Amino acid sequence: MIVTVVYRAPSTKEFTVVSETGSKLLISRVLHKLLESEEEAMNVKNRQETALDWRNYDFTLIKFERSPERSCYVLAVRPKVANKFLYRGTIWVDATDFAVSRIDAEPAKNPSFWTKKSQILQTYIKVGHFWLPDNNHTTTAVRLGGKAVLNIDYNDYELSPHLRAAEDLDAR
Repeated sequence: MIVTVVYRAPSTKEFTVVSETGSKLLISRVLHKLLESEEEAMNVKNRQETALDWRNYDFTLIKFERSPERSCYVLAVRPKVANKFLYRGTIWVDATDFAVSRIDAEPAKNPSFWTKKSQILQTYIKVGHFWLPDNNHTTTAVRLGGKAVLNIDYNDYELSPHLRAAEDLDAR
């Protein structure tokens, strides 16, 4: 499935399916459900209840990683409640921008009876001044079907003209 997404801060995502190939059952029961969940996660109440902050998570510093590219704080995150949009695991926070650059986690609440365990690896890339999703790789143990792997690549980001103009002013 190839999808174009337009995001308008703070809470609107518009999805346009460009193409779909493969199992119609998989497309309708899994991929379209993922898009519906993305839309559900954007409503104001869900955004507040799932924000990566002290209200929803307990944080523990594990270590500080230095690298030639970027140094990061590595934190354990534990959700305070079981919610299908929250997760438990490890996050990497860029030491310069204090933005999440990587997540390695599992859902705080199993999203479906049909899945036993999911492992999510989400990476982010800096585009201009913004940290945006780069890749999501999720492996799920399925009750009756073995293992399912979902890989989402994000690309072709375009910042709106007023954001590009603001970045140009910052560069001066």
